[in-house]
Parts: sequence; structure tokens; C-alpha cells
Amino acid sequence: MDAKLPVDLYDAADYGDIISGHISADSSYGVIRPQGRGDLLLAYTLQGRGYFKTSAGTRVAEAHELILLREDVPHQYGTMDGEQGWSFLWVHFPKLPEISYLPQEELLSASIPEGYGRERVLAAFHHIFYHAGERSDYWHALSENSIRELLLLLARQLSSKRDPRITLVLGMLSQSKQEIRVEHLAKAAGLSVSRLAHLFKEQVGEGIVEHANRLRIQQAARFMEHMDRTATEAAQDVGFNSYNHFAALFRKQMGVSPRTYKQMKSAQQQR
Repeated sequence: MDAKLPVDLYDAADYGDIISGHISADSSYGVIRPQGRGDLLLAYTLQGRGYFKTSAGTRVAEAHELILLREDVPHQYGTMDGEQGWSFLWVHFPKLPEISYLPQEELLSASIPEGYGRERVLAAFHHIFYHAGERSDYWHALSENSIRELLLLLARQLSSKRDPRITLVLGMLSQSKQEIRVEHLAKAAGLSVSRLAHLFKEQVGEGIVEHANRLRIQQAARFMEHMDRTATEAAQDVGFNSYNHFAALFRKQMGVSPRTYKQMKSAQQQR
């Protein structure tokens, strides 16, 4: 493990407690815990990419991916090389019965699909932040209920019947910053273009290009809101060669033009 990173040691007194937060880290962020911790960690990436390293290897924490690290596992985590930053939600918590639904691995991860699943993950973290921060009557039990929901959502995703070839393509799409070439995706998945298109629509609910463009528009919106990128810069960041094409897709998905969206978010932040 990289000894240049800060070694993060915790007093055992806070094991058994529930602590949580939101970290927006820069490219240099990283922590080593040579002895692990006596509790478990759930982390959910909002944007950027991070990594988790244990004796079993390294797992990349992609956007919208929920990761569970078990107790007493020596580990290191931080911002992935090449990323400008890593934004993620986290909660440390004591062992709960729902852990038994999960595979017996020291590090688990699953991508949370677009839609209600992601809404539930964000809502669960919001409830944890509120109750763990307020610490009024029954705060611990209320926080545990939300953690249980996150564990069950993770278990459900891990037991999903989705074709692994579609999972591979979804991963490639989430990482791509270039124009989508369906032929390249089909070759990587070992399928014909027509078979991939049919299987993807069947399991994901939308076409490949439609899905990829929606992800890119969402990422561009985050760049404008959180990284102070202009509309033109955001379009280039997510791989659009034509600004007009980007703007048309953005307006269709977000309801306003990219520049109007940027102005709205800037005005909100100045209040």
C-alpha cells in the first residue's frame, strides 16, 4: 500500500457508533488503514472515480456504485489516478443482521441503476445524515433502518439476473468520454450489433445510444453545477464534438438550454 498517503487511525471508542458524511475530495485524496476498522463502511460515489484496495485486490468506485467494506479489513482508498476529484457519501456502522444476505467477501460493490434505485440510495443516506446528526430520541434505530435498506438494495443488485455482457457494456458506457461506437461495444461483449441492441433494450429499457447520451448529459450538468465548467467546456468534457447536438439533447432532457441551466445553478449558489 502507498505509504505516501496519510495513515488514518481511529479510536476504538467510536466503533459501534454510526458516523456518516459527504466527501468531495481532490485528486490527491487517499487514506490508509493498516488495521482496518472494527465497523463496516458503505460508500456511494456521486461523481468522479475512487478506488478501494485490500489484500484481495483493487476495486474501482464508479459513479452510482455502492460499495461495502467489511470490518477489520486492512485497506486503502482514495481518488483514482487521472481523476480531478471524487465525490462520495459514506457511513460507518456496526454489524447488522442484513449482512447475512450478502456474499462472504471483504469488499463488495454493485452499480445502482438509473431511476428509483438511485433515488432510494440517496434518500437513505439523507435520512442517515439527518438522524445521526440530530441524535434525538431513537436516532440510532432510525439510522439503522436506513442502513438496512442500503444493505438490502446492495444484496438485490448482487443477485440480479442481468446478463453479464450487458453489465460489461454498461460499465464501458459509464466510463466513456468519446462518441459511442456500437460496433466496438458489440465486439467487446462478443455479440453481433443487432443482438446487443436487442438484449440491451430488453434488459435496460432503452437503446444504447439513448442511454449513453443521457449519462453524458447528466455528467455535463454536474460539471457545470459543481466544477464551474461552461456549457461549451462541459460538452467537450463528456465527448460531444458538436455543441449544437449537445445543446439539443440537453434541452430535451433537462428542459432548458445548457447555458440557461448554468446561469440558474450559478444564481442558486450565490444566494
